[in-house]
Amino acid sequence: MADGGMQMRNEDGIAAVLGVLKQQFGERFQTGEAIRAQHGHTTTWIANQMPDGVVFAQSTEEVSEIVKTCAARKVPIIAFGTGTSLEGHVNAPLGGISIDVSQMDKVLEVNAGDLDCRVQPGVTREALNTHLRDQGLFFPIDPGANASIGGMTATRASGTNAVRYGTMKDNVINVEAVMADGSIIRTARRAKKTSAGYDLTRLMVGSEGTLGIITEITLRLQGIPEAMSAARCSFPSVEAAARTVMAVIQYGLPVARIELLDASMVGAVNNYSKLELPVSPMLLLEFHGSDAGVAEQAETFGMLAEEEGGTGYAATKTLEERNKLWQARHDAYWAMLQLRPGCDAVASDVCVPISRLADALTQSEAKATEMGLVAPTVSHAGDGNFHATVLVNMEDAAEVAKAKEFISWLNDMAIGMEGTCTGEHGIGQGKRPYLVRELGAETLAVMGAIKKALDPDNIMNPGKIFM
Repeated sequence: MADGGMQMRNEDGIAAVLGVLKQQFGERFQTGEAIRAQHGHTTTWIANQMPDGVVFAQSTEEVSEIVKTCAARKVPIIAFGTGTSLEGHVNAPLGGISIDVSQMDKVLEVNAGDLDCRVQPGVTREALNTHLRDQGLFFPIDPGANASIGGMTATRASGTNAVRYGTMKDNVINVEAVMADGSIIRTARRAKKTSAGYDLTRLMVGSEGTLGIITEITLRLQGIPEAMSAARCSFPSVEAAARTVMAVIQYGLPVARIELLDASMVGAVNNYSKLELPVSPMLLLEFHGSDAGVAEQAETFGMLAEEEGGTGYAATKTLEERNKLWQARHDAYWAMLQLRPGCDAVASDVCVPISRLADALTQSEAKATEMGLVAPTVSHAGDGNFHATVLVNMEDAAEVAKAKEFISWLNDMAIGMEGTCTGEHGIGQGKRPYLVRELGAETLAVMGAIKKALDPDNIMNPGKIFM
C-alpha cells in the first residue's frame, strides 16, 4: 500500500488548520522550530521530519476535536508521547499536526481486587509503578526507557520482563481511541476475557498511530512478589550462554528476566557503571516467587548453567544489589556509546525462535567482526529477541553504508530463521522494506485494506508501516 494518495503536502489544508488550532488552543499550540524539531526527533539515524505544529492535548475530547479539525481538511496527524521510539514513528514526512499527549498523565482508576488499572496515555511506566507501589502492585512491562504507556501500547512494546509476563499485547485489557473521523471508541469492557466480536484491542495495540490515537488504556497488573532474587553468570561464548537460555525455557524454569550481554557490552557496562564483572558473555537473571521458590529456581539455574561451562554464578536478594545490577543493564545504551565516543548508536531489533537464538547470535557476532563493525549486543534472551547496536561515525559515508548493509543482513537472517525483523520496536519508517519479506504481499494487502477502511484519507501517521 502506498501512502493512500497523500503523496504530497497539503499546503492549503495545513495553513487552515494552523490558524484554527492557534485560535482554539492558544499557548498550548506551538509552531516554533525548536519544539517542532523535538516532536520530529527520532532516536535513530532516520532524518528528522518536523510537523508544522504541535498541540498539547489534555483530554480525549480535545484529541477528538483536533482530529475532526484535521480530518475536515485532510491534514496528517501524528501522536506523540515521550519520543523514545526507535524507528521514526513520530516523524511527519508530509507535515501536519503532532498531538502531544504528555499532559494526559493521570492514573484514572486502580482496581486492586481485579488486578487492573485505567490510565491516560501520557503516564510513564515509572510514574505508574510509583503510584501502584503502596498497594502492593506493579505493572511488569519494562522496555528500559521511561516510555509513556500510550506509546508502549501503540508500538506493542515489551522488554526485560517479557519472558514471564508477556508483552503489551498480553497486558492491555482495552483501550479508548479517537479514530480518523474524530469518533471515540472503547475496544472492550473490563472483563479478563471476551468473545464479543472482533478483537479491536489487539488491532489497536501495535498499530503505531496509523488507525487512531489511543487516549486511555486499561492494563493488567501483578502483585509484587514475596521474594525476588537477581543473579549473574559468565560463559565462555555467546553460543554457550544462548544454549543455557534454551535449556532454561525447555526445563520450564519460571524466570522473570533473563538477559544476555556479549563480552563487549559487559566491558562497556563495567566502565560506565563502575562494576567489576568478568569480561565475557554473561546472563543476568531475576527470579520472582516465594522465598522457597526463588531459592529453588536459583539452584536449578546454577545446575543448568554449569552444564554449559557457566562460571562465577552469584545470586542476591538484597534490594540494593538487585537495583545496582539492573540499573547497569538499563544503562547499557549509554555505556556502549563510550566504546566509540562521538559515534551514533544504530539499534537493531530482531527476534527468532528460541531454538535458533544461539545460531543467530553467533552469526551476528561473526558478521559484525567480518565487516569491521563495533556492534555490542544485548538480548532479551528468554523470548529470542536481541539488539546488535552498531556504533557508527555518521560523517564516514563508507561506514554508514556498511552499517546499513549489516542491519539489512540481520533482518533478512532473522526472517530466514522464521523470526521477525522487529521483536518490540515496531515498523515505523525504518523497518518498512522488511515487512513484505516477512509476511508476504497478500498479508500486507489485508493490513492495507484495514487501514483504508478506518482511515480512508490516510491522515493518521502517514508513511509508517506501509510504503
